[in-house]
Amino acid sequence: MKKNHTSTAWLTWGIMLVGANLRLPITMIPPLLPTIKQTLGLPASMAGMLTTIPLLMFALASPLIAKMGNRRGNEWSLLVALVILLAGSLLRIIPSLTALIAGTLLIGFGISGGNVLLPAIIKDQFPHAIGAKTSLYTVTMGLIASLGTGLAGLLNQQFNMQITLAAFSLVGVFGLLVWALAFRTLPKKAARQDVQRKNIAVSRSMLAWWIALFFGLQSFLYYSLLTWLPSLWQAAGFSQIAAGNLATIFQLSGMPATLSIPFIAEKRHGLLYSVWGIMLGFVLGALGILIPGANFGLNVVYALLMGVASGAAFAICIVFFQKKTADAYETASLSGFAQSVGYLFAAVGPVLYGFIQTATGSWDLLLWLTVGLTLLMFVAGLIINANHRIFPSKVNR
Repeated sequence: MKKNHTSTAWLTWGIMLVGANLRLPITMIPPLLPTIKQTLGLPASMAGMLTTIPLLMFALASPLIAKMGNRRGNEWSLLVALVILLAGSLLRIIPSLTALIAGTLLIGFGISGGNVLLPAIIKDQFPHAIGAKTSLYTVTMGLIASLGTGLAGLLNQQFNMQITLAAFSLVGVFGLLVWALAFRTLPKKAARQDVQRKNIAVSRSMLAWWIALFFGLQSFLYYSLLTWLPSLWQAAGFSQIAAGNLATIFQLSGMPATLSIPFIAEKRHGLLYSVWGIMLGFVLGALGILIPGANFGLNVVYALLMGVASGAAFAICIVFFQKKTADAYETASLSGFAQSVGYLFAAVGPVLYGFIQTATGSWDLLLWLTVGLTLLMFVAGLIINANHRIFPSKVNR
């Protein structure tokens, strides 16, 4: 598909700004929870639901998004998803608990559009620059998400919750406007909205199930560790500030991995080396934290190891979606299927970790569980690497 320079530029900016919206609406909420509880009367027992709701929406909406993309076109479907995402962001500005929950539901659906469709759009629009464009959106996603976590509390302290939510909604406005302009510059063949594609039965592929398992395990580990590592470090004797700093290191250290993995995957044995590196990062980090009496410096190393592994695991999932499929429609279908299964699994993670810790009083058990799940993810990664595509031939579709 031939594109002019204007279309390429707008698509590139669009990919970056869509990526900026794929985690920010979630990561900005934790610093605002005390204010939300106080001003809107949110029960403490429901506070965690503001993070869990988007994950459940990812699971429910991902297959629907994939079908919409196959029938109406991925680019057009992403435009619709961004409209829904912005509507949810604006709805949350209203100082009402009902509006907050409803807006979060819409945001979850809208983010699903980017999660599912961006890998397919990149494969279709930039077949010779998949690594570069994938890195662009994953790094932007991680960077803006991390900045959002830090700035949300600061803006809320300086102004109020409504102004904070409104300010972050501007990122959604920019993302929608730029993607709309990018969509208008596409050749007519790419921008058609009446594309009809045969349903792709991804669930019939055993390789697709292994990819879904890998995606689910990496999501489970990321959200579980992100939720409970600060408490674990405080229980180990670190102050609240020190534990928060270690958690920030865990989150930020994944960005270099998300940048480099798409390029490493293009090298000979790159996928295999990446799978090994992910396993070693999680296992060595978890086992290191298990060592009693470790100082802050050593725990920085352990946080870095697990953070890099987590970022690499997410990035390699995007690579799996692209490299294990024949075209953009298969990519969208596989992405939707794997994310539906994976995020349903991930939504259970923080709750399960909390239940185990409360029931046993042991943080060590959670770290051993992390090691066990990592080894299972490692086996899945080896199997995925050994197989070429989810459908070796067109006949199987």
